[in-house]
Amino acid sequence: MADKLRVANIGMKFGMSHVEGAMACDAEIAALCDSNEENLRFAGERYSIPEDRWFTDYKDIVNNKDIDVATVAIPDQQHVKVSCDLLRAGKHVLCEKPLALTREDLREIIKVSDECDAKFMVGQICRFTPAFMKAKELIDLGVIGDLYFVESEYAHDYMKLVENWRADPNRHGVIGGGCHAVDLIRWLAGDPIEVFAYGTHRLLPTVPYDDATVAIMKFNDNLMGKVFVSTGCKRDYTMRTCIYGTKGTIICDNTSPTMTLFTVDEEGVVKEAETVEIVVNNHNAAGEFEVFADAILNNKPILTDAREGAKTVEVCLAIVESSQTGEKVVPKLDF
Repeated sequence: MADKLRVANIGMKFGMSHVEGAMACDAEIAALCDSNEENLRFAGERYSIPEDRWFTDYKDIVNNKDIDVATVAIPDQQHVKVSCDLLRAGKHVLCEKPLALTREDLREIIKVSDECDAKFMVGQICRFTPAFMKAKELIDLGVIGDLYFVESEYAHDYMKLVENWRADPNRHGVIGGGCHAVDLIRWLAGDPIEVFAYGTHRLLPTVPYDDATVAIMKFNDNLMGKVFVSTGCKRDYTMRTCIYGTKGTIICDNTSPTMTLFTVDEEGVVKEAETVEIVVNNHNAAGEFEVFADAILNNKPILTDAREGAKTVEVCLAIVESSQTGEKVVPKLDF
């Protein structure tokens, strides 16, 4: 394989950030693919990709032996089928979140990724968001002590975004969008051992699932968490996140140029809040692709591999189950 990766980007409505991410890393855009010709032409012309590299059938990517890497940014229901076909053809695959919508599909993609030599990465983009990366750094350095409570929210108004694939009852808002907040919580605090959730349905009449859900998580006897998901909220998009430790607190989100850091003095008294400047990069596709390319070229492990992506979806499924049954649920994370 040449040092310069040849990349195919599949899905131009949601995947143009992946085109830009690959280009920022000096990869060659070998193909663009979208079943919608209007989306395909828009992207091709925007990025000056020759028309002979435009395809409406992803199987043209599967069958092209000169392509090294494919990014998959298509409706969630299609992730597993397309990703598995690409992996079996020897392509390294970066697949958008959520990895899948059902436990059956989670097991299938894990099986195929284990059987194939190609690298597979789930696009859990919050792990590449500057504010959240800084928060993770401060936690790992012990700046705020031991965590005891972590909360995050996914607040995003879908009123003008509801399409047929988003209205699929299997694509509950917690799974399709809330997986961002769930994955972030998992990255910061670890895997929950049980969850309990409530949901309401007041704002999106065209979908069959709750449009607001709150989930409480237990990680261990000394650490708990909360995730709030609203896909009908009347406010700007945000993933406001509060991280509470025994020696301080971090308040941050994905769209603000600053984060707030509270720490204590030697006597344990809270000091004046510190404002930390942050570069705003809500969907850091370049940073994500850079890590993926490095793993491919230097044979490094993928941290957000199929199993990691499956664990995030499993926690989401457990939240949905709890909100529907009124019972606490233990996520099945033994993938």
